[in-house]
Amino acid sequence: MRAGLVRVDAVLIQAVIAAALSFAHLHDVAVAAGQDGWKAWAYPVSVDLLLVVAWKRLRSGESKAAGWSWFLVALVASLGANVATAGLLDLDDVPAWLRIAVAGWPAVAFLGGTLLAHGPADRPVPVAESYDDTVDTAPEPAPVSEAAPGTPAIAPAPEPVTEPAARPVDRLPAALVDHARKVAAEHRTRTGSPIDTATLRARLGVPAPLAEAIAAQLP
Repeated sequence: MRAGLVRVDAVLIQAVIAAALSFAHLHDVAVAAGQDGWKAWAYPVSVDLLLVVAWKRLRSGESKAAGWSWFLVALVASLGANVATAGLLDLDDVPAWLRIAVAGWPAVAFLGGTLLAHGPADRPVPVAESYDDTVDTAPEPAPVSEAAPGTPAIAPAPEPVTEPAARPVDRLPAALVDHARKVAAEHRTRTGSPIDTATLRARLGVPAPLAEAIAAQLP
């Protein structure tokens, strides 16, 4: 427990140091670019807030492309200020492009924060597997011709009822086969014997040909 507290305290100290140095560097760059007073302190707040919003989007697992894009934009702004104040840039005579970048940053930060906080999330829409059950239709009765008087009526031969063709194995829905395996495993655990086709058909509520095709896939 004590080691955990020490580790957390060390991380907090590092975070405070990094935030203070980053704030100071961004403030110095903003002042050098002509932003004085409270405006110079608003720039580091804007950069760090954009970093936090982008990191939260990355942690949520939604719109990772947008999260990484704006996270890198804010990171480049923060690292750029740190590097610029390390003596590589004359803060008494900053170039015009830096003044333009500093002046345009509030609009860029507002756009990024708005898109990250209120943009649509990229949630995959689950596609439900469906299959068409074959409907058993009763054959139409054959027309019965009127027999002549005195002639015994001969009943027409019943037409053979054809069972609907079984669904091909490669077209069986994967979700239905997985569910059937769970039902078969539960039946074997409860009774100690493999499930038969009639019981499987009753449990799944599918036509007989489809139940036979699924039963062929069970171990």
